[in-house]
Amino acid sequence: MMSRLIEPLRLVGVIGDVLDVFTPSVKISVIYNTNMEVKNGFEFMPSTIRFPPQVRVDGDMGIFYTLILTDPDVPNPSDPTGREYLHWMVTDIPGTKSTSFGRELVSYESPTPTIGIHRYVFALFEQEGRGVVDASPPRHHFSTREFAQSNGLGLPVAALFFNAQRETAGRRR
Repeated sequence: MMSRLIEPLRLVGVIGDVLDVFTPSVKISVIYNTNMEVKNGFEFMPSTIRFPPQVRVDGDMGIFYTLILTDPDVPNPSDPTGREYLHWMVTDIPGTKSTSFGRELVSYESPTPTIGIHRYVFALFEQEGRGVVDASPPRHHFSTREFAQSNGLGLPVAALFFNAQRETAGRRR
């Protein structure tokens, strides 16, 4: 069951570019606009993901989690010299609650890709305790891997990704 959750991440290079191989152990649901659930590989129009999603963590009570949203394809997927761009970070999320119960360390910035189809990666990490992640990470040239390592977060316990590309005038109505 859990291997089918990680295979799409491996196929598109999320595992490798952003994350190391891990074993998913917590279920997360990410929903934009009350009804658009993120599933691996789904594509969303930037206009529909302007505001932070509702993220629910189905983990263990008494454990706190950190959620990170990054874009590894900055400025464009064929030449990601700006890898990674940090779009959102919420820490101290209680194990059976949503991100609204956590502490927003980096405010949500809407994905606005300019060139190509970008992958946007949600990675969830288990914390050693409450308040242990207390940094002001840079948005530009962020490294999920290095951040997790320097904050004692270890490997992710869950991850999801979606795609988005620039909306053209002809597509927007």
